[in-house]
Amino acid sequence: MNIEAELRRLVQEQFDPLYLELDNESHQHSVPANSETHFRLVLVSDRFRGVRRVARHQQVYRAAADLLAGPVHALAMHLYDADEWSRKGEAPESPDCLGGSARQNA
Repeated sequence: MNIEAELRRLVQEQFDPLYLELDNESHQHSVPANSETHFRLVLVSDRFRGVRRVARHQQVYRAAADLLAGPVHALAMHLYDADEWSRKGEAPESPDCLGGSARQNA
């Protein structure tokens, strides 16, 4: 199973998402082609209702701990409950990467 599929499976099992968007953004970074190291997660779950933002992130970090300790270098998270998502309707896009060799060439 690839890393993206494993991360998606973990999130689906742990959070019963109302909405899930998982984007592999590795191609935007200074990594080899076809890497699975940088992801953007938009997750809407009733499990986040009444939970502070930091605690939401901690929940996801725990669920994906093995992947974050190994192949996943970065996970941008946008976590909402259903009411927040209905008001917001979309998550911010990730900024352009200027890390690693990209910064040196800028």
